[in-house]
Amino acid sequence: MSLYESVFIVRQDVSAQHVEGLAERYTEMIKENGGEVSKTEYWGLKNLAYRVKKNRKGHYMMFNIDAPSAAVGEFERNMRLSEDVLRYMTIRVDEFEEGPSAMMRNKGGRDEGRGDDRHRDRDRGRDRPAPRATSEGDKPTEAKVDVKVETKVETKVETAESPTKESES
Repeated sequence: MSLYESVFIVRQDVSAQHVEGLAERYTEMIKENGGEVSKTEYWGLKNLAYRVKKNRKGHYMMFNIDAPSAAVGEFERNMRLSEDVLRYMTIRVDEFEEGPSAMMRNKGGRDEGRGDDRHRDRDRGRDRPAPRATSEGDKPTEAKVDVKVETKVETKVETAESPTKESES
C-alpha cells in the first residue's frame, strides 16, 4: 500500500461538527476499501486566497492515508460529488511527517517569535533612510527634503492634407 496526504476544504457555512462528520464518513470509506487513516487534523476555518464557488473562507481538514490507489480514487470521487467540498488535493509521500503538521505547529500564538519588528508591515515600502545619530548625543534627527518636479508636455499635431484630384475636362 502507498502513503498519501490529503487536504480538503469544506464550505464556510457548515458547522465544525458537520466537517468532523464528513471526515468520519471518508475515513470509513477508506477502511472499507482496504486502507487506513493514520492521522486526521482539523486546521480550522481559514481565509481562502481567492473566492471559490462564492466562498471567502473554508474549513480545512488533513488526512494521512495508508491505502491502495483504488481506495484513494474512490475517496476523491466521493469528494468530487459532495457539494460541501470546495477543493481537495491528495499527494503521494514517501513517509509521514512525525508529530503535528506545520499548520498545527503554527496555530499557537500569532505573536510568538515576534521581536521588534511588530510594525514591519506599516513601515514597509518606506523610501527614506533610517534616522541617524548626531554629535549632540544619541538623539536621532531626520532630514527634510523639498522636491519640486515640473513637467512640461508639448504636443504638436501636424495634419497632412491629401491632394485633391482635379477632374479633367
